[in-house]
Amino acid sequence: MTSPRTTLSLVDTDPAELAVDAIVIGVHSQTTEQESGSPAGALLLASGAESIAAAFDGKLTETLALLGATGGPGEVIKLATLGTVTAPVVAAVGLGPEPSGAAPAPETLRRAAGAAVRALAGAARVALALPLPDDADAPAALRAVSEGALLGGYRFAGYKTKPQPARRTPVAEVLVAVPDAADATAQAEVTRAQAVAGAVRTSRDWVNTAPNELRPPSFADAVATAAREAGLGVEVLDEAALAAGGYGGILAVGQGSEAPPRLVKLTYTPAGGGNGKRVALVGKGITFDTGGISIKPAQGMWEMKSDMAGAAAVGAAMLAVAALKPSVAVTGYLPMAENMPSGTSYRPGDVITMYSGKRVEVLNTDAEGRMILADAIARACEDGADYLFETSTLTGGQVIALGKKIAGVMGTPELCERVRVAGDATGEPAWPMPLPDDVRKGMDSDVADISQVNAGMDRAGHMLQGGVFLREFVTDDVAWAHIDIAGPGYHSGEATGYWTKGGTGVPVRTLLHLVDDVAANG
Repeated sequence: MTSPRTTLSLVDTDPAELAVDAIVIGVHSQTTEQESGSPAGALLLASGAESIAAAFDGKLTETLALLGATGGPGEVIKLATLGTVTAPVVAAVGLGPEPSGAAPAPETLRRAAGAAVRALAGAARVALALPLPDDADAPAALRAVSEGALLGGYRFAGYKTKPQPARRTPVAEVLVAVPDAADATAQAEVTRAQAVAGAVRTSRDWVNTAPNELRPPSFADAVATAAREAGLGVEVLDEAALAAGGYGGILAVGQGSEAPPRLVKLTYTPAGGGNGKRVALVGKGITFDTGGISIKPAQGMWEMKSDMAGAAAVGAAMLAVAALKPSVAVTGYLPMAENMPSGTSYRPGDVITMYSGKRVEVLNTDAEGRMILADAIARACEDGADYLFETSTLTGGQVIALGKKIAGVMGTPELCERVRVAGDATGEPAWPMPLPDDVRKGMDSDVADISQVNAGMDRAGHMLQGGVFLREFVTDDVAWAHIDIAGPGYHSGEATGYWTKGGTGVPVRTLLHLVDDVAANG
């Protein structure tokens, strides 16, 4: 199910003269008295809004303040223009305090653009006249505004049978005001933002799809169809091929469901072979997680439809890779299964022979994500990779430790740092975590090579247990990073910034930033 898409283009016409349904400007909150004599607490217009302010005879901030505007981040106040400018509505979006001697940070602009476009649902055509620097930071700022606008307007198509009010229809077209709409660098940023945001939206669509409509075979078909249309190489292993290939982890988790498991491999080969490096992306695709025999509590279980957010992110990122054509080889691995309780489910106490040949003692069937990921990671290493980035909604421990918006990252220290830097650049923060030896020692098994979890630690260090287990399946010559998105992969609260309720698309933009980084720097 595909959500409505928003188009985006650049314009260098005076914002006051644009024929649009609404014009978005930025306002800062003022925390101290300015040199101009403006008192603390007054609004301050951001750059880009000069012609709009002039049309209001200098009374724009005063009027917005009367309507309750404070300039707080993400706040949107709408004002009827009554013919003062061409657009019938001015929407002022808060940017927080004005940065000293600098333009707002890219993430501030990304969130502001997202909040404004979402607040203007029902308008067909909206222009953004937000502050963009005129220096080396301009491309990053334009990228942020473009991504925020395209993602903030996202709305899942859903399953409602009654037509929805026109006021809830996402904005169809967004214009971004820039000094020179024909500038090649600016145009390149818009092209990239459209590809990246399109991938994020696709990831969100997959995560938001009802789990009865996105079981492993149908999820695999959806990914494969989109990938073939994008020009990627596609290989889909069904249950028979998985059995023949020895993918014990994927088969064990999937054997409790009537919908059999899959492994999807997507391949991008750059023209001329690229820079010679190989990147592997691996994503967890549990289309629904009941916990299996170790069944979860009923409360909130419906959110387990999002347990395939890692695979959705990897599949969508590969679609963007195909469009952006980086000079590095990239391969995506999406193991998919449905973890259900039944007479054929795998059990605590089972010993599973994994794709790598290593034998795993199962202690908790709700630790299923690491089982399917271990097989996919082993396959990726066997195929050949210099860098392996794996992402998954793996542990509740990530949420306990880092909350709902910061991913945990474990693995090769140098690569974890690159993930952290990429997360900061894209607004998808990740924090490096350790892989302690004592956690691994507690996973020694009396009957197999390793147990799934550290029974002695129970839930303690749960996020770290997942990383320690996965490390066992990465070969020594591969630099790797495990990105746990249990919190950031799904947003259950009210819309904020460019996040809407439901799937977030995290960490699609981080993965693409990392691919670009490897393409440029090896």
